[in-house]
Amino acid sequence: MAKKNKKKKWGWFAKLLLFLFIGQLVYILFCALFNPPITLTQLVSLAEGNGLQRDYVNYDEMSPNIQLAVMASEDQLFPDHDGFDIKAIKKAMKYNKKHPNKTRGASTISQQTAKNVFLWQHGGFFRKGLEVYFTFMIETIWSKKRILEAYLNVAEMGKGIFGVQAAAQAYFHKDASKLTRREAAMIAACLPNPKKFTVAPASKYVLGRTPRIMQQMNNLEGDPDIQALLK
Repeated sequence: MAKKNKKKKWGWFAKLLLFLFIGQLVYILFCALFNPPITLTQLVSLAEGNGLQRDYVNYDEMSPNIQLAVMASEDQLFPDHDGFDIKAIKKAMKYNKKHPNKTRGASTISQQTAKNVFLWQHGGFFRKGLEVYFTFMIETIWSKKRILEAYLNVAEMGKGIFGVQAAAQAYFHKDASKLTRREAAMIAACLPNPKKFTVAPASKYVLGRTPRIMQQMNNLEGDPDIQALLK
């Protein structure tokens, strides 16, 4: 009898795993076409009293300047890799080993999109493992443009401000399609820590990083793979 009950429990567990797998796969396919109704990070923002400002827009309603700026700032190999920048990861691991109190990340735009859309901020190896899985899935199922579009719609760009349209309205009182190169670079500059590195008023970090991002934008703009994503 005990053996029969144990077998029954494993059967239910297997069914639960199958249900969860199918559910997340359906949601990945849903988000390939539509922006997520809400994310865990956005829910946390509401719970913490930071509010939720967002206004999803289509890829062609975003200025190419902001698309270029985030690639220049966050992931210059975005058009070429399969979700992971192995060299950057090895470099970050080496740095973090030498500087345990000042860690450095190496997340690509694809990894950040997977985290922002499907998971939560912070967390240890468990969340990182899930991030690897979801990054692989969106790189397999979504296009590069869709990954970049989702990232620019869900990334936190200020306290309670999510997505480039909300950021453009909050900081520059214009639509995301009208962002200049400098404005786009300023928004990109805040992404490592948008609650701390403010765009308006511009923090010291944002002011210092903006010219460097603009220089990288100039360097990257002529790359054919980058150009294909900006069209």
